[in-house]
Amino acid sequence: MPELPEVETVIRTLEYQMGNPVIENIQILYEKTIHQDVDMFVKALLQEQIIAYHRVGKYLIFECNKVYFIAHMRMEGKFYLQAPEEPYDKHVHVIFSLNNGKQLRYHDTRKFGRMYVYAKDRDYHELEVFKNIGKDVFDESLQGIDLYKRSRNKTYTLKQFLLDQKNLAGVGNIYADEICFALSYHPETKISHLSKKDFEQLLIETRRILTGAIKSGGTTIRSYTSSLGVDGRFQLKLKVHERAGEKCSRCGHTIEKIKVAGRGTGVCKSCQKRK
Repeated sequence: MPELPEVETVIRTLEYQMGNPVIENIQILYEKTIHQDVDMFVKALLQEQIIAYHRVGKYLIFECNKVYFIAHMRMEGKFYLQAPEEPYDKHVHVIFSLNNGKQLRYHDTRKFGRMYVYAKDRDYHELEVFKNIGKDVFDESLQGIDLYKRSRNKTYTLKQFLLDQKNLAGVGNIYADEICFALSYHPETKISHLSKKDFEQLLIETRRILTGAIKSGGTTIRSYTSSLGVDGRFQLKLKVHERAGEKCSRCGHTIEKIKVAGRGTGVCKSCQKRK
């Protein structure tokens, strides 16, 4: 699944390549991609101009004149910006024809991605789609103490806490491994064992790692590239994720792959300790 750096890269690339087009036509080829009533979705977006681009966690937000158009790419979703005459396969599920002569095509092999449209009668952070989503990693109002309070009386692990979008929006499997390594904590550390100072450091390291990943265009381990020219390079800087069998850059011990909450997890058992 594309994580925060990949989604940020995609939304900024779309902003750069598309500008502020008007949506002139919409073809829905797989109706389940639209989370709401399909006819309402199409009617609400037709002739709307995209005037700004935003992101919350792993969600892309296209701000239009009267509505917000929101997309979540889930496991394998990709956006293609192409000419109408270019061929496309059966995995293209939604096509937006733009007044600049291009088509924005949504491609999703797994069919897990979802799209939403909401009236622009409030701030997008207040929309129903985000009611169970925590603050974005880069939300300036988010502090370590907020995460500490969310961790009290919880029985799950550090990695599970990082993956739960109700706590912190944007982190997925790849970066959760890297954050645990940066903290020198085993991913199976009980979250309730971490102190307020630990959570302050957790937020610092999370922002540092994700900022670096954004600068590198994310990682291509989970394919999210498309005709947008997105090509992640942060995979070259990963310390433990998908590094099983290699030597730890910090202590020289062999990195192992284990399962945490059913997810493949890279860990150095020598320098990542349970607290």
